[in-house]
Amino acid sequence: MSSHLADEVVKPGKSGNGAAHPPAASPPQRSRPSAPPTKRPPIIQWLLVLALGFAAWHFRGQWLPWVESVLSKKEAGGPKGPPRAIPVSVAKVGERDLNLYINALGTVTAFNVVTVRSRVEGELIEVAFTEGQSVKAGDLLAQIDPRPFQMQRDQAQGQLDRDLATLKLGNATLGRQQRLLKSDATTQELVDQQVAIVEQAEAGVEVDRSLVRDAELQLDYCRITAPISGRVGLRLVDRGNIVRANDPNGLVVITQLEPISVVFTIPQDDIPRVQERMREAKSLPVDAYDREFQRKLSTGILAAIDNQVDSTTGTLKLKATFENADHTLFPNQFVNAKMLVDVIEKAVVTPAAAVQRGPNGTFVYIVKPDDTVDIQMVELGPSEAEDMSIVSGLSPGDLVVTDGVDKLLPGTKVAMPDREGKKGPPDKGAGKAAAGEKAAAT
Repeated sequence: MSSHLADEVVKPGKSGNGAAHPPAASPPQRSRPSAPPTKRPPIIQWLLVLALGFAAWHFRGQWLPWVESVLSKKEAGGPKGPPRAIPVSVAKVGERDLNLYINALGTVTAFNVVTVRSRVEGELIEVAFTEGQSVKAGDLLAQIDPRPFQMQRDQAQGQLDRDLATLKLGNATLGRQQRLLKSDATTQELVDQQVAIVEQAEAGVEVDRSLVRDAELQLDYCRITAPISGRVGLRLVDRGNIVRANDPNGLVVITQLEPISVVFTIPQDDIPRVQERMREAKSLPVDAYDREFQRKLSTGILAAIDNQVDSTTGTLKLKATFENADHTLFPNQFVNAKMLVDVIEKAVVTPAAAVQRGPNGTFVYIVKPDDTVDIQMVELGPSEAEDMSIVSGLSPGDLVVTDGVDKLLPGTKVAMPDREGKKGPPDKGAGKAAAGEKAAAT
């Protein structure tokens, strides 16, 4: 096949049959394409990008607010549904007498604490009390073996009887001497000697009587009784032990519980309030609470005020007295003292959680009849615990928001589950909607 194609190839200047032909004209030459444009080096392009980025960052204060406003208008301009009500907790403003207290940490202190000790030495043969028992003054606590002291008493009594007989004999002899002196049967010297003997016998009798009383007293000391009324503690000595006079450990400790006192401190700035109230009311009630301030233990009255301020702490000690009939207060117990110092009559009271503070002062979110809220500026008075007195700005019966205020704006629609007896967590979706409205308003 290649040879056949080669035969049909016509040579230049000849025809297929051998005849000559003029040479064919040469094809026109094409023009050369123009050179492509010169490309910029890559470093120049990066320098331009960096320059544009630096300029945008440097002048961001001029274009960034415009972009934010456009975006916010675009977001706010979209289709909106009806505004959602934000669940909040509300409270009604009331009118009542507001008690103002001073709270302080105090320590329960017993009026009397006695360590019972023996006054004589001997064997303890009886323990007549039970640990933790309440006793009255004069009750038997313990008994020491009385036999040695009974013998000492008997000896003193025998000595007394002997000296009484001697005195009786001396008086009889003196009577005879005086009768003989009248008949000049004796001398005055013998009479004077007999008078001296009688006086010596009388002095001896007085000494013997003192010894008898002392022996009887020692015998009484064998019965150890309660010196005060109170509660006995743990037994410090057992039966059968030899106790000694004025042993420092003692037999038992008795603590008086009725009445009992609480010593507490107040800041020196509160002293004028307390003194003024004392002049008006003569006595101030004091309540004792547990350490968590949850349970009221007892109620008493202020009994005494210390005469000087502690310079190291700037506080003053006060002492309150409690009847403590139910023994709820124990010595050395830590309690919270709550002392009434003033009463504001017919005060407008609202929960402290409703009061907000802003750059223009204190305010509350008040709920209007259409269930929307508005800002109401208020002037505060004294507060007590979770209650705040309002001097001006609110009236009894007003509804104020106590929880969920961070999602509110003036005119925001609110829902009040607690007004219907229901409480629920705040609606997060409603919170986001309120946040978007705040951003749009800004």
